[in-house]
Amino acid sequence: MHLDQEILAGLIEGSPYPIYLVLGDELRLVLANAATLKAWGKDVSIIGKRLIEILPEFAEHHFGALMRQVLNTGEAYHAVNEQIKIVLDGVLKTFHYNFSYLPVKDIEAKVIGVVCHATDVTQLLESADDISRLGLEAVENNERLETINEALAATNEELATTNEELTESARLLELSENRFRNLILQAPFAICVIRANDLVVSEVNDRYLELVGKPRSIVDGKPIWDAVAEAAEVYAPIMEMVVQSGETFFATEAEVVLIRNGAPEQVFIDFVYEPVTDLSGSVSAIMVVGIDVSDKVRSRHAIEEMEERIRLAVEAAEIGTYDLNYKTGELLGSVRFDEIFGLGNGIGRETIIDHYHPDDAHLSVLAHEEAKKTGHIFYEARYLREGFPMKWLRFQAKVYFDADGNRLRTLGTVMDITAYKALQQQKDDFISIASHELKTPLTTLKASLQLLARMRENPNTVLFPKVIDQASRSMDKITELVDDLLNVSKINQGHVGLKKDWFNLGDMLDKCCIHVRESGSYELVLEGDKSLMVFADEHRIDQVVVNLVNNAVKYAPDSKQIFLKTEAFEDKVKVSVRDNGPGIPTNKLPHLFDRYFRADELGTQVSGLGLGLFICADIIKRHGGEIGVESELGQGSKFFFTLPLNELEIEI
Repeated sequence: MHLDQEILAGLIEGSPYPIYLVLGDELRLVLANAATLKAWGKDVSIIGKRLIEILPEFAEHHFGALMRQVLNTGEAYHAVNEQIKIVLDGVLKTFHYNFSYLPVKDIEAKVIGVVCHATDVTQLLESADDISRLGLEAVENNERLETINEALAATNEELATTNEELTESARLLELSENRFRNLILQAPFAICVIRANDLVVSEVNDRYLELVGKPRSIVDGKPIWDAVAEAAEVYAPIMEMVVQSGETFFATEAEVVLIRNGAPEQVFIDFVYEPVTDLSGSVSAIMVVGIDVSDKVRSRHAIEEMEERIRLAVEAAEIGTYDLNYKTGELLGSVRFDEIFGLGNGIGRETIIDHYHPDDAHLSVLAHEEAKKTGHIFYEARYLREGFPMKWLRFQAKVYFDADGNRLRTLGTVMDITAYKALQQQKDDFISIASHELKTPLTTLKASLQLLARMRENPNTVLFPKVIDQASRSMDKITELVDDLLNVSKINQGHVGLKKDWFNLGDMLDKCCIHVRESGSYELVLEGDKSLMVFADEHRIDQVVVNLVNNAVKYAPDSKQIFLKTEAFEDKVKVSVRDNGPGIPTNKLPHLFDRYFRADELGTQVSGLGLGLFICADIIKRHGGEIGVESELGQGSKFFFTLPLNELEIEI
């Protein structure tokens, strides 16, 4: 017995549980009931679209990979209490579902799609969590009440004992009250006595009132934390600790913001909370003794801050510092100073000068002679050390003189500027290369335009197409050079974005490099697995392949076959471009992907700015892959790059 298709569709549509069907490797949605559309917050316009387009948030999960697993194996997948995140009304929300992915087969038993049956169990899980939480809270509340009752009982006992002890303490304090008050009032530093039981100020001298910036009427006889409320948050707990423990608290250069004379003021204070005990040993009062040390602290902080700024600046710039005594010839250098020269500690000035480039050996003497007039030293010299590359060093210093104008000492810095000099040279080289490369096509283009201008009145039908083709080729060359410069600019500014999607790597390789194929001079041979699917920016990967093929055409013009090969490994896919050209010298292989590097350094064979492979390396790096080259002289060259497969599958 077979159910009518309309009846079957009605049963699916009427189901209160989400049911939907996707077909093909692209996971295209062909059927979704009302419960599915409601759960996703979508309407029927999504039918026919790819699942990654409908729910892009699925890219953060592995559901696409699971569906492809069902498509490939034909085995169903079941999940219980699976967490799923879906954007509803513009907000990413979390749900829990029980669901099954079942294979859908055609009449030939071939798996063509996946049907999903799902049940929202979010509320069930939340209800179970609430019940469990309420039970735990009830147990914890009972235990907490028992603890509170015990603490209250203990506190009541302590209060009863304390009342008895305070009575005796008060009697003893009255006997020495006058002598104690005079001692406090005449003290040369701030003193305040606070009763332990209620923290009310019982005695305070004028020095303390000056310290906190309050009149006596606000402090004397008032609770201390009402009088100095701005300090209560930090120091009230400390005072309570002293009362309870009976142990003295010392604070050195404590930072406090006090409202002094109606305005907030930051002060630094050395103070002591000294517990005063009665005959029974209980704390009856807290004596606060303090000294304002703000001026001393601010002066020291200013010096420390200046020293720290100087230290950080010197370290950040990797600058070495030195002190040269003209009378004794003693030279004291920092750790970085010794690292720059690499000659060990305690070296002399003459030893350093002996390692200067012969053409620069006189610069130090000239600089020191000039400093007799200006008081400043500045020069740059090349430093040679056997077994190490040459360094460019920059010296700057200030010379100090005695009352008679004689030089006493010089304090200076030395900095390794080798990289800076290399960048300057690289910039000069690049300007030279760019000027040369642009000059050739511009000259050709200008000549073509001049010929066209002459033929304007009397066109030469035979020469005219050739001139147009020549001008077009020159324009294409200029465009290529400018595009390379723009791509490097985007890389430097971090503006090179990737637009990833699934595409067939074999199809992309089969369609790329049309300009090479149409020339008829070279054959592109595609090898390896042509069915590989990758999740990447197809345009950028095509750009990499085109650049590698162009290099094969430029540097191996006699290799009429260029081989494009794809290989799949456990966690990556590898694409290689191989030619049968002359190969590349071993000493140049490590630098091929550097900016502005050209294998043909003299530019006699091919043109270019040396940016193509640098751009390719950046594109592959942004995909999480690697790029490299294998070559031997006379054996051709193979450039390759990889793309990670595991990460790509996770992103679906």
